[in-house]
Amino acid sequence: MDTLNITNGDIILEFSYLLSALFFVVGLKLLSSPDSARRGNLWAAAGMLLAMIATMILHRDSNGGTIQAGNLIIILVAIAFGGVIGAVIARKIKMTAMPQLVSFFNATGGAASALVALIEFSNPDNQSALVTLLGLVIGSIAFSGSMIAYGKLNGNIKDIFSKLMTYINLLILLGLVIMVVVLLTSDMPLESKQLLVYVLLAVSLIYGVSFVMPIGGADMPVVISLLNSFTGIAAAMAGFIYHNQAMILGGIFVGAAGMILTILMCKAMNRSLINVVIGAFGGGGAAVDREKGTVKEVSATDAAVMLNYSSKVVIVPGYGLAVAQAQHICSEMAQLLEDNGVEVKYAIHPVAGRMPGHMNVLLAEADVPYDKLVEMDEINPEMPKTDVAVVIGANDVVNPAALDDPSSPIYGMPIIKVHEAKNVIVMKRGMGKGYAAIENYLFYADNTRMFFGSAKDSLQKLVNEIKAL
Repeated sequence: MDTLNITNGDIILEFSYLLSALFFVVGLKLLSSPDSARRGNLWAAAGMLLAMIATMILHRDSNGGTIQAGNLIIILVAIAFGGVIGAVIARKIKMTAMPQLVSFFNATGGAASALVALIEFSNPDNQSALVTLLGLVIGSIAFSGSMIAYGKLNGNIKDIFSKLMTYINLLILLGLVIMVVVLLTSDMPLESKQLLVYVLLAVSLIYGVSFVMPIGGADMPVVISLLNSFTGIAAAMAGFIYHNQAMILGGIFVGAAGMILTILMCKAMNRSLINVVIGAFGGGGAAVDREKGTVKEVSATDAAVMLNYSSKVVIVPGYGLAVAQAQHICSEMAQLLEDNGVEVKYAIHPVAGRMPGHMNVLLAEADVPYDKLVEMDEINPEMPKTDVAVVIGANDVVNPAALDDPSSPIYGMPIIKVHEAKNVIVMKRGMGKGYAAIENYLFYADNTRMFFGSAKDSLQKLVNEIKAL
């Protein structure tokens, strides 16, 4: 009878994991659209909650025993503690710091997986040495790389551009492979293996730092999605160690989704994924100087008249919009224009901001209708028919150097072709270069007018002027 009960419990547990996986799939599907993303998060969270509850109630060890009361209390306290901290951070975080939050979450996931692998390597019951070592390496890289990404996004860490970094990273990767092979094939004593595992941990942490350090700030969205993929893969490795189907499936979903997003980001930046891995991604180089032309400014009154009497206006949001927390006033301006018969759309570049989907999240917070958000490939053919393109805090994603300057570091990167619009209004605090630190000759074009000032203040002036017309 006991055996039957254990078997039935195992069946129910595995079915719960399968059901959790289905919840994850539904959640991912709903996340593909902004109007259903909130429900997608709830579905995925419900799947994880189901997996945790099922594990605590139905898990049995090799002797058929349940989780001890003391351990269960520790687990519940840890869940409550982490849940409270996560809820507080998520509620207090500003939209401008959302990329840093994502990087921090990636780091914690990688650290957890690395610790699991480190603890379980010496466990005599562990039958998955290769998986354990891979979990240790990938989790450590995800942790240290994400923390460096956090520091770079937060402005605490500067980029290090050097061709030497490429060769250093390749040597470190080779060293990691050699150590893994030695640990798997050598007959060295257990004490020596344990020492080598700690060396492997240290080198993996160093590689996470060295491969993120050279990456240019404008390319950070790709790195964030890649590190997110690493975190998922590391979680799946931890799942294999514990033979936990929920961890395996959840990790695979996160890893696969992150890798697909990384590839899409690379395509959007016209970069190679291999360059991300060896740390030669973006950065370095400078466009050849050429005649800049003359900067032409526009007043709030003239800009408001230009916008109000247009037929079609396209707004191109960038990180400057997020920094100024100007999404709400931007939405108000767009609504005023639409009330006056102007067609308004938002052009969204895949890597605008500091993480994938940054602008979508920002505008969704301001209740901008989802059908107003148009991806780059769809909006570019409409640009020649656009009366006014309003660039708010964007720089590199509208820089024509990506199209016509082979010497530019961003040459070949797909951009939103605002320069093809009949008129362009660029809102910036000054003439400073973008995150890629290269000159943007769009600012000097004949059809461009600069509107200097904080995005929030500038948009408020436009709103006031439009209301007065």
